[in-house]
Amino acid sequence: MALFPLTSNFEGDFVLQLVPVDTEHTMDEVAAAAAVHSVGRRVRARPGHILRVRRHGSTELLPRGMKVAEAGFKPTETVDIVWQAGEV
Repeated sequence: MALFPLTSNFEGDFVLQLVPVDTEHTMDEVAAAAAVHSVGRRVRARPGHILRVRRHGSTELLPRGMKVAEAGFKPTETVDIVWQAGEV
């Protein structure tokens, strides 16, 4: 367990945020940590949608249960947080 900084590029937000997460956090926890800085501030919540994480510029969503340590991120790497319709 170690503190790890990621840069959040949250869908619908115009501000990139530096978000501290833990290496043991899952991608769902990373998305939730990023949402704190965007949803309800500059981005409206989307009921019926879940948040997903992907590497910046990629279209492939990372598995929701994948841990930060398993993803191979570099410190301050930018991740895209995007809305996905469906399962909540």
